Amino acid sequence: MNCRNGEKFLKKSINSVISQTYKNWELIFFNNQSNDKSESILRKFKDKRIKYYKSNKILNLYEARNKAISKTKGKYITFIDTDDWWIRSKLKKQVKYLSIHKNINFIYSNLYIFNQKTKKNNLYIKKIMPNGNVTQKLLDNYNLAILTVMINKKIFSKKKFNKRYNIIGDFDFFINLSLEEKFFYLKEPLAFYRNHDENYSKKINIFTKELDDWSKLNFKKFSKLNYSLKKFKFFFYKIKIKKFLGWKL
Repeated sequence: MNCRNGEKFLKKSINSVISQTYKNWELIFFNNQSNDKSESILRKFKDKRIKYYKSNKILNLYEARNKAISKTKGKYITFIDTDDWWIRSKLKKQVKYLSIHKNINFIYSNLYIFNQKTKKNNLYIKKIMPNGNVTQKLLDNYNLAILTVMINKKIFSKKKFNKRYNIIGDFDFFINLSLEEKFFYLKEPLAFYRNHDENYSKKINIFTKELDDWSKLNFKKFSKLNYSLKKFKFFFYKIKIKKFLGWKL
């Protein structure tokens, strides 16, 4: 759990970890120089499975994620941000699958989008997602949420998140990882993403700048590997138009 001033919804997020039916977990709480009450809220939880770390300077989000991963001791890595939460069986179901299927190192699931204003939940993915080699599907329609994934930690001994990114680091990492690993999808929603006015991913200027950077670095590679980027380009074009017109994502 990476935290940069996450006090508003933090208690619910931590409680969703503590209430997991799977009990053999550790929560790495990485405080990225928060100046709100996040630390004091966390310290009210006396669970010994919670490990607290604080950065000595403000880091880009995905550099902070790398730092948090480096503190872990478990076999599998998961992610939960301070405004989201999991259903109680999330860890149990994913650990069970990865324990049985030794050749699979990456699993993700459906989720609910919780609208903070209306207090309503909407199912995120409404159709069956593919398993196995999913690179083209992700390039066509990226809908993989980081709070739903579980990854074998050995993946991170070879790869890290690109620390230059603040928003699209998971997109970059998962797309490139899908070239080498088979992904497995659980259609059951195992988490809640809180949609609210302060979501970092809504900062369209940073978002478009990072997507532009990713495109320059990766288009040649994926084209040479015979992947189609037509739908991705169309999506990127729409984002730029929205930015130009001043629309919100």
